[in-house]
Amino acid sequence: MSGIWGNNLRLSIFGESHGKGIGIVINGLPMGLEIDLELVDKEMKRRAPGRNKISSQRKEEDSFEIVSGYFNNRTTGTPLCAIIYNKDKKSQDYDKIKNLLRPGHADYTGYIKYEGFYDYRGGGHFSGRLTAPLVFAGAIAKQILIKKNICFGSHILSIGHVQDDIFDLVDIDDSVIDYLIKKDFPVINDERGKEMMESIEKVRLEEDSLGGIIETAILNLQAGLGEPFFDSIESKLSQLLFSIPGVKGVEFGKGFEITRLKGSQANDEYYIKDGEVMTYTNNNGGILGGITNGMPVIFRTAIKPTSSIGIKQRTVDIKHMKNSEIEVKGRHDPCIVPRAIPVVEAVSALSILDLLME
Repeated sequence: MSGIWGNNLRLSIFGESHGKGIGIVINGLPMGLEIDLELVDKEMKRRAPGRNKISSQRKEEDSFEIVSGYFNNRTTGTPLCAIIYNKDKKSQDYDKIKNLLRPGHADYTGYIKYEGFYDYRGGGHFSGRLTAPLVFAGAIAKQILIKKNICFGSHILSIGHVQDDIFDLVDIDDSVIDYLIKKDFPVINDERGKEMMESIEKVRLEEDSLGGIIETAILNLQAGLGEPFFDSIESKLSQLLFSIPGVKGVEFGKGFEITRLKGSQANDEYYIKDGEVMTYTNNNGGILGGITNGMPVIFRTAIKPTSSIGIKQRTVDIKHMKNSEIEVKGRHDPCIVPRAIPVVEAVSALSILDLLME
């Protein structure tokens, strides 16, 4: 069974890609909180499929219904539960391949863990569709955090071999965040963005797929948040980031690139500005000893190419235990990176809120 996440904010998601609906139960929200449902809806639409030709053509509005924990436009302090109904399902697409293990998917591992009783349609409970409830919960978390002046911003750092400009690790202006969040295809360098979209369109026509990297900044976090070792900022963020289907890597600050530097180059030297301790560089991504140092928290999330592709692949017929081939038809994203951005921000907000509630 899927577990419950969080120490203070407790989350549990439910549902399957082609079931009646998907949803989330949130424990620990403060009572009396007024939720801006329009802002939640905007976040949901950032993730929703069918917005353009470089995303899945499955048409889901991702409209949500709050079924408990919200009364007279305020949270009650009891578990808040929301459901998102699945309306545009084509389950027949999976009838012909139900015994064929799709390469790159959780078909085999799910078959083994649940002894063949899992819902295989569209990936079932393993589907990226289950990230929609996380975006719902993250939108609420963001509203709580924005009152503390904490904000989140992301851009597509790369698609395949095409790379965008990187964030300034030391000085990220709030206006950059506002600019990116309003863009359908959030990149800093629009020329590079055009190249990325052309690359995605090319693999779509080839019935193939691409992966990429999302770079995220969390601004205005106070120094001193987090714990050494097991509840470090890195480990709390990474746990939820790796819960997003398709995520294969997370790095903070300079990440793996810091290994190429000498200690004299990698260390972030200190200075005083307006009575605050600052660092000249931010190679460690705003985190030292698992605890925030007041600089922007910067991290990157690596997302693999979409597993569902139309190209013929070798596989196994698990029912008859014989080698076979498969061509995955249906409606799939040639690149899930653009739609993953609000999910990355959502789980980041949930992680930070859980730590702030300590």
